[in-house]
Parts: sequence; C-alpha cells; structure tokens
Amino acid sequence: MKIATFNINGIKARIEALPAWLEAAQPHVVCLQEIKSVDEGFPREVFEAMGYRVETHGQKGFNGVAILSKLPLEDVTRGLPGDDDDEQARWIEATVMGAKAVRVCGLYLPNGNPAPGPKYDYKLAWMARMQARVESLLPLEEPLVCCGDYNVIPQAEDAAKPELWTEDALYLPQSRAALRRLLNLGLTEAFRARNQSPGQYSFWDYQAGAWERNNGIRIDHLLLSPQAADLLQDCQIDKQVRAGDKPSDHVPVWIELDA
Repeated sequence: MKIATFNINGIKARIEALPAWLEAAQPHVVCLQEIKSVDEGFPREVFEAMGYRVETHGQKGFNGVAILSKLPLEDVTRGLPGDDDDEQARWIEATVMGAKAVRVCGLYLPNGNPAPGPKYDYKLAWMARMQARVESLLPLEEPLVCCGDYNVIPQAEDAAKPELWTEDALYLPQSRAALRRLLNLGLTEAFRARNQSPGQYSFWDYQAGAWERNNGIRIDHLLLSPQAADLLQDCQIDKQVRAGDKPSDHVPVWIELDA
C-alpha cells in the first residue's frame, strides 16, 4: 500500500499538477493539506474519474484536508477531538481497507507564527490534542499512519540553514519537544527510518531562489505506530514535483507498506 502526504497549497491552483502527479506516482492513498476549499467546492469528479474515493474536511479559503483513496474507506471522521470550539479544518481520519486495514490520519498542523503569541499557543495546544488522540488509538494495536504537514523542523539537519529558523515557530524548542513527545509514544518517523542523509527537504519558499539553491526545510512527515512500522518497506520524497508546472511550495512524501 502506497500512502502519500502532499500539501498542495490550494486545490484550484493545483488542479492540473495534482492529477499529473497522481497518474505518474500511482499512490493508493493520498492525504492532502491546504485544499483551501469548502467540501462542496472540491473538484471531486476529477479524482473520482481516476478511481479515487474522495473524503474532505474543507474550509473556505484556508486550511482544509482531504483523503483520496483507491481502496475502500471505513469509519471516516473529521476534526481533531479535544476542543469543541475549534473551527479550523486540519484533521481527517479513515481506515483504509487493503490487504491489512490501516488507520490513516491526515493532518495540517498549525504554523504558529508569530511566536510567542496566540497563534503559537494554539499550535502547542493542538499538538497536545493530537498526542491525546494518538494515545487513544495506539491501544487498538492496529497499523496507524499519521501523515501531513507538521510545520515542525525536527532537527538541524532538516533545514538547509537552521540558523535562520531559531526564532521561528517551526523550529522553536517547544515545537520540537512536542514532536518528540509524539515519537516517544512509540511512533516511528518513516523518512528518517529509511534515510539518514542531510539535504532532504519537502518545502521550499517561492521567494529568494530557495528552490534553485535547495534552501529548504523538511516539515512533511509520516509517523507510524509499531504495527505500521513493521510493515514499512520504503519512504521517499518526490522532490522532482517541485520543478513541474505551477508547483506547490511543498512536494509529496510517500511510504510503501506491506499491506
């Protein structure tokens, strides 16, 4: 089972680029972030014609997440538990019915800037809610994949110029500590489990020639429960997508599971 995460930075802007990548990469499941569309405005027919089931949790003009799947989906839920007043569309879950059932959580973690401030407080509170949700799912002892744009740079080697990020919410010690707490639940960060080399990024700013200089950061992650980690066969970043026509500022990251 090939599962990908891809922050597309607007479904309307990527309506040609995304199907082209899907056709080339042939993932079974894709978690999308920043669709920037309400549910009824998402062009589901384009992807249904390609054989994908489409589940969305949208929001007008901002945020929004979706799951595209060529495999049956069960128990689809929307929204991260823990705050009934949170109206931001950043979390969607479903069980993918492949050779083995896999619970997939697609997430768009808050950016948190400027920090300190209310936006950063929201980011840390959101990460605490995510930790609580993962803690509730792990006792089921089923393969679990939490994938998306985490807006966290885990370590210095995950940024081309880490010194430029020391005051940014993506790299502040509290953000990285919150990510480590997730990992300490027993999760495996799929990419680093398969690739320890530096210079591997999933986001490049549109400005200042960041792409041409490979001045990027790695903030798109797939975290696996022990049961999913046992099935892990590969994890790759599709960097070449950034060089395509009308690219997102992110590129897809995908895993291959024996499921």
